[in-house]
Amino acid sequence: MKYVAGVDIGAGFTKAVIVSNNQIVSGVVIPSGGNYRLAAEEALDAALKKANLSRQDVVNIVAAGGGAANAAFADKVVSDISCQGRAVFVLHSSVRTIIDVGDLASKVSRLDANGGTVAFLSSGKCAGGSARILQVIARVLQVTIDEIGPLSLKSQNPVKFNTQCAVFAETEAVSRIAEGAAKEDLLAGIHRALAAQLYTLAQRVGIEPDFALIGGGARDTGLIKAIEEVSGHKFIVPEAPQIMAAFGAAIIAGERTGKIS
Repeated sequence: MKYVAGVDIGAGFTKAVIVSNNQIVSGVVIPSGGNYRLAAEEALDAALKKANLSRQDVVNIVAAGGGAANAAFADKVVSDISCQGRAVFVLHSSVRTIIDVGDLASKVSRLDANGGTVAFLSSGKCAGGSARILQVIARVLQVTIDEIGPLSLKSQNPVKFNTQCAVFAETEAVSRIAEGAAKEDLLAGIHRALAAQLYTLAQRVGIEPDFALIGGGARDTGLIKAIEEVSGHKFIVPEAPQIMAAFGAAIIAGERTGKIS
């Protein structure tokens, strides 16, 4: 059996995946911290340890993400957009539009019938259009990231936010709390605000079904519900949405070495 690896070094988190025959053998997600090189090394080693393998067992490694240049062990560097498209297409070949809700930016890409990326856009560096705004509001409400999705689903009266800026949204959330707004209504409101931004970005790319939601934000059940309500479309969410770019990088690593068995 041959193994390949993919590593995605992002602004907030670094992901590493070990793959054989296009199947994930192991995967890890760790904070990137301030040292991309160290994060890449630690993530790869952790994924290998989890699979009970060593680096000598891996025949090819592909790196992606903003910090990919720091992965000195990589045999090739590929864009995270291409890697995401490759992974989603392998898992769900009907998908044509992908929304990636990342830590500092969100991205939308459109695929052709062969899984190739034909168009993409990024939300830029404004935290209001990424999963970072969810972290900001979670901190204000003193709840964990894992709690905000289930709490949001309990909302009966979502708060309407008047800003798309994370800084102003934080201030607005504090004011609404003082007015007596429930946590679940605030969370449902921020989910709707983020969902609206994501769908607007997708429309600029040119939406085409089927749709997939990936990235760390895709682990949030409240956001999934919000974007489906805002868009009127059902979204496919892969089982491990946060590691799609790393998985795609590993798939590309496998293609570079021929058929992996």
